[in-house]
Formats: sequence, C-alpha cells, structure tokens
Amino acid sequence: MGQCISVFDMLKIGVGPSSSHTLGPWRAAEAFLRELREKQYFTKTQTLKVDLFGSLSLTGKGHATDLAVMLGLSGADPEYVPIESLNVTIAAIHNNKEIYLGNERIIAFDSETDIVFNRNFLPFHANGIAFTAFGNDFEYHSTFYSIGGGFIIKEDDSSQEVLHQQKSHFPFPIEKATELLEYCRFATKENIGNCIGKRKIVTQRIGNTPRIITHLGNNA
Repeated sequence: MGQCISVFDMLKIGVGPSSSHTLGPWRAAEAFLRELREKQYFTKTQTLKVDLFGSLSLTGKGHATDLAVMLGLSGADPEYVPIESLNVTIAAIHNNKEIYLGNERIIAFDSETDIVFNRNFLPFHANGIAFTAFGNDFEYHSTFYSIGGGFIIKEDDSSQEVLHQQKSHFPFPIEKATELLEYCRFATKENIGNCIGKRKIVTQRIGNTPRIITHLGNNA
C-alpha cells in the first residue's frame, strides 16, 4: 500500500526558510523528544549532542538548521509558535548555555559545542541529523533524515510500521481513485468531501470536521 499523503502534509505551516533544512530538522528534534519519553529517558537526560551531516551541515547556518533544532528541542511547535518568541528562546539558549528541554526541564546545552557541523555525508541520505542523549546510566542515539517537504524518516524505516498501524484504522481504506468512487456510490453514500474529511480526522489527529476547516483556512 502506498503512503497516504494529506493536503496538510503537502501544504505545511512552518518556519522557514527551507522545508528540508529548517522544518525537517525541527520535526526531527520533536521526534527525538518523543523517543526519549517513550523509552523513559526524558527525565534522566542531562546533556545532549546533535550532529548535522551532509547538506544539513554545509548549508545549515544559512538555512537556520541549528536554530530549528534548538527550537524543536525546546518544545516549540513550528506551526503555532509565536514568531516574536523565536529570537528570545534562541538568545536564552546561547546566553545561559542551557535549554528548556521539551518546555519541561532545564539541562546544560552549549550551542557552540553541542551542535556539530559534520561535512561528511551519511550513506542513506544527504540530509542526516543524529541526536545523542546522555544520562548517568545511559547513552541514547537516534538518527533521522530530512527527505524534503518537512518529511523525516529513519533508516530502519520503523516509522513505516507506525504508518501501517495507523492505516489499519483508516475509515475508507483507499489505494486508488476508483475505490474512493466505489465508497461514495455504493458503500457509504457519502460524497467525496465527507469521505476525505473523515480520513483527515484520523490521519491528522485534528479531532473533528470544524477543526479541519479551520486548519485548511490556516493553510490557505
């Protein structure tokens, strides 16, 4: 089954200048925080290191990749964060040499030494970013790749298993446009807009149709 791409995936709200070099690394930092929480490492993390590889390193300063990573690790959402707060957050990290991890707890973080610009390329993809969390009794490492349009993946492709699990709960599982028409004509008597809207509630975790309409307005 091919991956289901939503209009919200294609038309993302986010902070630029680059979807690959800014938004992608920001989302990777958010994903790393989720992993830390899932593995019960979040509250134990004392320091962090971020390695940028390939294109993320070579053009990272110009595309604010390092700033995006810091904001993502701080728990800021690129879709909703107030623009006026960005410089304040970055300045606090630089000046205090600490970061408010996930907007929950302060840990030591020196942006000059804890974000490393590696000129070499990882074999899987040109835009590699690796996070390492250190604690008293653990060291946790995770690598992501920003593949364009704000999308991120991991080399082990475990994210695809999550995607498969989500699809198993889709209303109106659809691979081809003809299947969508079959649902509308015979199975549900719904129009195309209603079918797609119900899928968006599941895939985007937006919650309900009015919120989808609001979200579409924000993307307009």
